[in-house]
Amino acid sequence: MAKFKRILLKLSGESLMGEQHYGIDEKRLAEYAQQIKEVHDTGVQIGIVIGGGNIFRGLSGAGKGFDRVKGDQMGMCATVINSLGLSSALGAIGVRSRVLTAIRMEPIGEFYNKWKAIEYMEAGEVVIMSAGTGNPYFTTDTGSSLRGIEIEADVMLKGTRVDGVYTADPEKDPQAVKFNEITYDEIYNRGLKVMDLTATTMCKENHLPIYVFNMDIYGNLKKVVDGENIGTLVHN
Repeated sequence: MAKFKRILLKLSGESLMGEQHYGIDEKRLAEYAQQIKEVHDTGVQIGIVIGGGNIFRGLSGAGKGFDRVKGDQMGMCATVINSLGLSSALGAIGVRSRVLTAIRMEPIGEFYNKWKAIEYMEAGEVVIMSAGTGNPYFTTDTGSSLRGIEIEADVMLKGTRVDGVYTADPEKDPQAVKFNEITYDEIYNRGLKVMDLTATTMCKENHLPIYVFNMDIYGNLKKVVDGENIGTLVHN
């Protein structure tokens, strides 16, 4: 029995690279699509936001001389490319999906609004919400927080390459200890970076819990939705 009725799944653009150094790894994309299908088949309504760091990240571009606004707009377009790729992979295995964009770019995607997104999810489609918030200076983490709150998701599932929240970066500190659950206030007090501060504050103020888990291990998404404790719950 699924633990949630409606989820917002946040996927990392970098994870889509798989074993590559850039772009989209077709094997990783197919694995993600299959995991999403397993959850979708249980009747859970799914909204998805994907980052664009496998193609272009606006903030790092600004550090290399790009205008920040144009760099962020390039990053938004990168998320659209990833969203189209995931939509195509879902279609190939029989899952109906729809790409919505925060910037008008019909016919590539339909212009986002909350009520359309909910209507499509309730009709059984996976809704992929791309182009961030449509504004510069906001990350896709903030975009996913905003969309999760708007679509009234029960939880944001943050799929990363790490299996939860630790006292320090586990990839750099072997002594780091994982939390099974942690409050937003404790994240602030410890200075932990689950998401950027704007995204974290939005979730805290709107009572949207975040569950951080390793999406790169096949089958983990279904385990999380089924209630298995394999990551970290962040809550008020």
